[in-house]
This record gives sequence, structure tokens and C-alpha cells, in this order.
Amino acid sequence: MITILGPTASGKTPVAARLASEIGGEVISADSRQVYRRMDIGTGKDLADYMVDGHRIPYHLIDIREPGTKYNLFEYQQDFYDVYQDIRRRGKEPILCGGTGLYIEAVLKGYKLSPVPQNQQLRDSLEGKSLTELTQMLTELKVRNGSNMHNTTDVDSCQRAIRAIEIETYNLEHPTPRRELPAVDSLIIGIDIDRDLRREKITRRLRKRLEEGMVDEVQTLLDEGIPAEDLIYYGLEYKFLTEYLTHHISYDEMFTRLEIAIHQFAKRQMTWFRGMERRGFEIHWIDATLPMEEKIERIKELWQ
Repeated sequence: MITILGPTASGKTPVAARLASEIGGEVISADSRQVYRRMDIGTGKDLADYMVDGHRIPYHLIDIREPGTKYNLFEYQQDFYDVYQDIRRRGKEPILCGGTGLYIEAVLKGYKLSPVPQNQQLRDSLEGKSLTELTQMLTELKVRNGSNMHNTTDVDSCQRAIRAIEIETYNLEHPTPRRELPAVDSLIIGIDIDRDLRREKITRRLRKRLEEGMVDEVQTLLDEGIPAEDLIYYGLEYKFLTEYLTHHISYDEMFTRLEIAIHQFAKRQMTWFRGMERRGFEIHWIDATLPMEEKIERIKELWQ
């Protein structure tokens, strides 16, 4: 398998789609939010990127869940493996592409996971605690569990932190046999984008998505009856746009805080990928500013 990773706005998807076109591949998304239907602009699906020379490149694990539901690593790992096996059976080349480092590492390493039910009593007891307090609790639980499989760098809201604490608490109290899926051998390509260029692209892309109707997209989800707190759970665009649409912050405050949050998120993504290298993964970094043809040739050389 080939894996293409990188921070937000690095241009991963066009590279994956072009590569798939040239080697007979299909793209498996590794994005924790693109699994949700009708959450298109805010998650940056950019489905037009999958059209290459007039042909639609097959993609997987996008638009597979309804908004308002909670999708977790356990589900992703199984969904990935089912799709991966199907692609291989059909003689195609699987290309994993995304920026959710935890999802990528889980499937490449074959994390041993168990499903964790909701614990309402625990959730009630954590209600009202700050993100800082919750993060400290999570850190202590991870130390006790000897756990490194849940990504604290992605805990950008209290709801996500509470879910992570729920998982760690369950694993501490219920040491159960865990599902085993095999590790997947993969050539890993990283799209390396200069920090200043990344920041410029993030800001430009945010303005464009707002112009394209991202506010209306979130309003439509609220109008469907999806609770505001469920949208806030998804973080970033959905968090700040929901706060704006429910009159908790102004438009200008929403834009400023969201822009900062996306920059911070991209930085955390890079921290995770550098951590993967320290944990033994070899990532071949390719300059994001190279012409597409050069990127593809470089990947094909490494692959062969």
C-alpha cells in the first residue's frame, strides 16, 4: 500500500488522486470528519479533486455516517481493513490518504482495540470541568494504562476529551481481549509544506470556503435538528460556526478564532507525523511546491 499524509492545506488529495489514476489505484480516506454526509465544505472533502482527466477516481470511507453520530477509531480500523481487503482482491492498489495521524498509525501498526460503551455516570461527573482539567486527567489515565493509542493532540474540545477519558477509564477497569487486525506494510509519503506557505493557504482557503457557503452548510445541519453540542464536538469549522450561528460569538470573532485554531491544528498534525518517525515509521517527504508530475515520478520511483 502507499500512504500519503500531510497537514491540512498541503495538497494531499490531488496527489493521491493523480497517483491512483496512473497506477490503477483507489483512495482510502484517513480523515476523521469526512466520514459524515452533508459535512462537505467544512471538512474539505473537495470531491472535485477525485476527477482526473475526466475520470472519477474511486474513493472510500467518505460519506459513510450521518451527522450527529460519533465515529471512533475502533470503527475506522475495521472499515479500513474491509475496504483494503476488497481493493486488494480486485487487483487494484490501495492508497491511504489523509491527515488524521491516529487513524493512519492505527491501521499501519494494527492497533489492538476494543469497543467502549458510553458511561453516562462518568460523563455527568466530568460535566463542567475545563479542557485543561480534562486533559490533565486524560494524561494521568494514559500513564496508568501505559496507553499511547489515543491522540491527545486531537482533543480540541471538552466532549472529545471526555470521550478519551471514557475510553481510558473503561480499558483500566475492563482488561478484555482486544480485536486484532494485522499491521499493513506501506510506503509512506509525506507532503512537506513550508510553514508560512501553509498558513497563507489555510487563511485563503478559509475565506474561500466561507464564500462558498460553509455558514449555510452548518445552518442546514442545525435546521435538520442536529444538536449544537454534537456539531461543536466535531471541532474546528463546526465548533466555531455553530457558536456563531447560536449567537455566542460574532462573525469576526468566529473567523479569527477559527483561523487560529486551524493553524494550531496543522501544527499538531506535523507534531504527530514527526512522532511517527520517532516511533519507527519511515516517511519520505516531498516538497509540496514541486510540479505534480515531479511529485508522482518521485513516488513511483520510491514505490518500485
